[in-house]
Amino acid sequence: MLHSIFRRLVSLGWGDEGDDELRTDGGTATATASASTGQSNRSWRDSEFVRSLPFWLPPALLMGLFVYGAIGWNAVISLTEWSGFGSPDYGDLDFSMYAQMLGDPTFVAAARNTVVLLVVFTVASLVVGLLLAILVDRGIRFENTFRTVYLLPMSLSFVVTAIFWAWMYNPEIGLINVVLRGTGLGFLANDWISDPQTKLGAVIFALMWQFSGYCMVVYLAGLRAIPSDQFEAARIDGASTVRMYWRVVIPQLRASTMSAAVVLMVFALKAFDFLFVMFGDTPGPSTDILATMMFREAFSSSNWAYGAAIATVLFLLALVVIGPYLYVQYQRGDL
Repeated sequence: MLHSIFRRLVSLGWGDEGDDELRTDGGTATATASASTGQSNRSWRDSEFVRSLPFWLPPALLMGLFVYGAIGWNAVISLTEWSGFGSPDYGDLDFSMYAQMLGDPTFVAAARNTVVLLVVFTVASLVVGLLLAILVDRGIRFENTFRTVYLLPMSLSFVVTAIFWAWMYNPEIGLINVVLRGTGLGFLANDWISDPQTKLGAVIFALMWQFSGYCMVVYLAGLRAIPSDQFEAARIDGASTVRMYWRVVIPQLRASTMSAAVVLMVFALKAFDFLFVMFGDTPGPSTDILATMMFREAFSSSNWAYGAAIATVLFLLALVVIGPYLYVQYQRGDL
């Protein structure tokens, strides 16, 4: 009798201290934990993050290696004295190249020209783009045609634009001087891209011609987003057209201005193609910018460490341009 009772208790799991704790639903705590862990693992494997890994992880690794890795390696090279022969000496890193840079009048002139190009080109393109957008928004005839014509230059590469404007600025057969002579204004004719007084202005004007159409499209989208009742209210209050745009319209185009300005400044920093096609790697002190100086030092003079230092400064300048815009977008929740 006792033997049968003992066997019954053992079969129910009561007679072994190592056995699992009996649950009221007939299962065990260990089995329940294992099932929960398995379900959690399956849920993690089926998550959107894991399923998306094959799509974004390979390009992220490649970009990290060939973009950010290259930027980091360039910064390290700028701390060496590598001249292109042999391997860089990574055991003796210092800031000698940056100290040399600050005392180099060529670098100072290139940095000054870069800042002037950045500011003047951006402001001029924004102003011209805004005026064109207001003109098109006034409901002129052939609006689509004008919009296409104004935007068309942006589809051209810097190489094509440089070749086109090199012909336009030609002192003998260039269209600008030919028109000036034909209209009796020959005294204004000039060798626009050889005269140090006009070289940088000629470059800025050509780039403004290429990108003002882009600003027009950005501003036009902003103008079309403003409710028409605000225009009507301004007219009822007796505001003139100029005052209405200055007080009512332009303040609401702040986001459009910021977006267009960032794009323009980035293209200004990338104007190497334009200057290289038009002047080569020696554009002269009046139009030399950091990008052309970096190319000349690294690839023409084999001063790789010095060229890397200039490239690092150019990269930091790009961060200064883009950083505030990204911060504002993050504060707005758009990133």
